[in-house]
Amino acid sequence: MRDGHVHSPYCPHGTTDSLKSYIEKAIQSGYHSLTFTEHAPLPPSFSDPVPEKDSGMNLKEIDDYFTDIEKMKENYKNDIVVQKGLEVDYIEGFEEEIKHFLDIYGPHMDDSILSVHFLKGKNNWYCIDYSPEMYRASMEDIGSNDHLYQTYFQTLKKSILSDLGEFKPKRIGHMTLVKKFRHLFPAPEQWNEYAVDFLEFVKSNDFSLDYNGAGTKKPHCKETYPPLNLARRASSMGIPLIYGSDAHKSSAITQGLDDIDEKLLTF
Repeated sequence: MRDGHVHSPYCPHGTTDSLKSYIEKAIQSGYHSLTFTEHAPLPPSFSDPVPEKDSGMNLKEIDDYFTDIEKMKENYKNDIVVQKGLEVDYIEGFEEEIKHFLDIYGPHMDDSILSVHFLKGKNNWYCIDYSPEMYRASMEDIGSNDHLYQTYFQTLKKSILSDLGEFKPKRIGHMTLVKKFRHLFPAPEQWNEYAVDFLEFVKSNDFSLDYNGAGTKKPHCKETYPPLNLARRASSMGIPLIYGSDAHKSSAITQGLDDIDEKLLTF
């Protein structure tokens, strides 16, 4: 088994669980490969909309992050394949800064993910998965829940089309993250059409998908990102699906596995 989406003690909104603890939990759980994909530092000119300003890792720590993972790769080379990577945020309008960052740090990465967490309304930026309150605020600013979903999937498309250089990630993270609070804010009737249309876009541009188990443990979501029916559709289209626990603590390495259809995965 492979886990292609794991966080680390370098995550400012995660836990202090060591890299070693994640790796040993993965080995105990039967994994043959694990990729650390910490939240990349946000563009310098972008103002993080969450109150704690902790959505991305500190740029000053990134060299230590890569160095520490290299040590783990060597220490566990006979037990598991450890890869170093990042979860890179696509933020519309900040493409040049993201590209500059990837030009510098992309050569150090074995693997990576491209995700959308931030959307801009008429008045402000929002991290749509931060809290129900911020989700509601973004929905009201953008105009409606339907408009929010449309904006989210349009932004995912823009992330695929964006020129982020040679080291741009080719795997889209948690493509239905917009549904994190679906039990509080039910998805609009047309949402599945937006998602299926996006799958066609993923296929035509030769991207892969993060088949993410974290949503199964979110109290207002309780499903994978993407949900099983869409994962099956993606697989039938030939889109590679890579399991990701999105673990922010070592005990979460196996989260979502009971809800994942392993027959769909590309290992």
